[in-house]
Amino acid sequence: MPAGFLKHPFMSQRAVAECDDDAMVNAMLAFELALAEVQETSGAVPAGVSQQMHEQLENAAFNSEEIAAGIASGGNVAIPFVKQSRSLLSDDIKRYWHQGATSQDVVDSALMLLLKPRLAALDELLVRCRSAALTLMNAHADTPMVGRTLMQQALPVTFGVKVALWAIGLEQARRRLSAVELPVQFGGAVGVHSGWDNLGLEWMDALAERLGLAVPVLPWHTDRYPIHAIGTGLDAVAGAAEKIALDVALLTQTEVGEVAEPSAPGMGESSSMPHKRNPVRSALIRGAARQVHGHTSVLINAAAQPLERGLGEWHAEWAPLMESALLVEGALEQVAVLLEGLEVYPDNMWRNLSATGGGIMAEPVARILAPTLGTDRAKAVSAEAAETSRREARTYSDVLAHHPDVKGAVDPEALRNACDPALYLGSSAAQVMRARKWLEIQ
Repeated sequence: MPAGFLKHPFMSQRAVAECDDDAMVNAMLAFELALAEVQETSGAVPAGVSQQMHEQLENAAFNSEEIAAGIASGGNVAIPFVKQSRSLLSDDIKRYWHQGATSQDVVDSALMLLLKPRLAALDELLVRCRSAALTLMNAHADTPMVGRTLMQQALPVTFGVKVALWAIGLEQARRRLSAVELPVQFGGAVGVHSGWDNLGLEWMDALAERLGLAVPVLPWHTDRYPIHAIGTGLDAVAGAAEKIALDVALLTQTEVGEVAEPSAPGMGESSSMPHKRNPVRSALIRGAARQVHGHTSVLINAAAQPLERGLGEWHAEWAPLMESALLVEGALEQVAVLLEGLEVYPDNMWRNLSATGGGIMAEPVARILAPTLGTDRAKAVSAEAAETSRREARTYSDVLAHHPDVKGAVDPEALRNACDPALYLGSSAAQVMRARKWLEIQ
């Protein structure tokens, strides 16, 4: 498959470069060398052997194509890797290589090592997004716009509240993801360090410290909570990013025109329609998120694995897990640029507030008329006036002021205020302030 054309555009290019086949080889090598080092410390490997291994393998030219070809017969990348790396060692130390480990120990630990810098990069991007969102929401804390429910105009809100909700979604996901642990894996063939007794747990703990990974309670060969937590954590970020992209895409529609994606040469151009400025960043974010959601379903459905080693479930995790991280990182790179450069058009927001001829204010108008006209008649009058306002291009307040049921029956100033969207924003300002305080808690 032409991944460079069809898959990688949704991913972080830096992440793709840092998670290639060579990176996986290096991660597996780091695990095996660390294992030899901790075993040497306990006397299970002769003194100086781990250093010899390091010297013989640190600059070795691994054949990635040969390793890849060996996966078909072994079932995972660790088996051909261990064979190839052992063949590169001198005969007197070969038997100490991969001692007490199994292929799942190598693969799971290597994936955790690959994910560690990815989660750090995601956190940096989410902090950047939070900063951009704070700037945007503060600038538009009092900017009124149409609030829409079921895709239709409902009541006024502020753009600041909308951005605050975007920011909270991302930050909730950030805090959740930051609590996810990346544990080392080491249990041997059936997860009980066969042949090594209590040394196995000591080595597992020492391995975690040496590799900078979390210490699990026990080997987690078929306890896939760590993978479930990482996958669903990434999916939460993807969902928060997708929400922003969807809102932005809807607000950029020609007929709405309330915001626009940051402009850049060639960005958003159509292959056939010169006048178009497509919300490409939103499309890339949503495209990435949709793929992550699919990958997450694979990870969730692989959570229950049989006995002491998964049969296909474990194998199904590898690509979805790593691709999810690369896709989320790519999506957040786009979200950061989007929030930092989003073009906001308050005049168009105000224009759209008037699109119904004032009908968007029918609810507060009905409320103020109800004590005089009764609830049912108040709703009917407010709706009639809205339709007249739209049809005759007159202001809603003017139509109401001259309505026979309203004229002289309601205070004119109170009526004008009830027709003003800027005066019917509920707790919008307070919500922005409350969100700001919460977001600023690091």
